[in-house]
Amino acid sequence: MTHDMLADLRPLLVAEVSAEAYAAGAEVGDLEQAVWLRLLERLDADGPPEDPESWLRSAVRFEARLSRRTARLERPYAVEPADDHAPGPEQQALTAARRRALYAAVRRLPGRCPRLLAALLSPQDLTYREIAGELGISQGSLGPERSRCLGCLRRLLAAEVAAREPRG
Repeated sequence: MTHDMLADLRPLLVAEVSAEAYAAGAEVGDLEQAVWLRLLERLDADGPPEDPESWLRSAVRFEARLSRRTARLERPYAVEPADDHAPGPEQQALTAARRRALYAAVRRLPGRCPRLLAALLSPQDLTYREIAGELGISQGSLGPERSRCLGCLRRLLAAEVAAREPRG
């Protein structure tokens, strides 16, 4: 009986919701879902209404008024309160920890590697010519030395990560 009643009410609900949703400032699907929920709650608590069509029309109008009232009371934010693109405190802390670990590993590298990689990581965004002048090496040997230093850094960090992982 209930299944038949729900199937019979569906076309009426769709028509009523379509007529009321725009004026209420509501989405058709949201309004329809709210009425179905209200009907299912009613069925669970009190059983089917005596006049289902009349009850349905009243429920649609009630939900439309409720939606209008809610829309009237809600005010948009002048500025978005949360910027999804800006990293949160947790992300900032993790980034800072990674940066500290990287710089600590760079300082442990052999030879000119700490100075070379520090110059490459510099916020001043130095050119190869400036880095070569600062380190006292030719600009042509900067690329191969950079590759060698990055290889050392990669091996150092790989060994540290492997040592931290629990075994067993």
